[in-house]
Amino acid sequence: MLIRFASVLESVSQTVEGLEMSSSSSRILRTLPREEAFYFFTSIGNYTGQSAASLDEFLQKVKDVNMKSIEFHVYREDFEKWISQTLGDAKLAEEIKGLRNLKIAGNSLRDRLYFTVSRRLKELKTTPVSR
Repeated sequence: MLIRFASVLESVSQTVEGLEMSSSSSRILRTLPREEAFYFFTSIGNYTGQSAASLDEFLQKVKDVNMKSIEFHVYREDFEKWISQTLGDAKLAEEIKGLRNLKIAGNSLRDRLYFTVSRRLKELKTTPVSR
């Protein structure tokens, strides 16, 4: 009887953990209203005309936006703040902080940022949905 209870308790714990992961993933992957989107600038007051209202859209913009914009936002910590505070993904924000600390620039920065966001996006999308 005690073994069965422990097994049931473990199953409940895994289900709750799965629910928390899937709700967290869906929160991070949601599409935001335009007023909460990320707006890309190359410097203060110089808007690129590009914005992203989801992590998927952000990844696509990283591939195409002006390189000056990526450098500007990485070194101001803007990507980290938006991803952490608005999307709610502290893990990805921390990974981007790691990129900033490498002090890289140009296409190397773009490529690493793209890879980092892409890997996290894949991880979030493959989080098992609870039963």
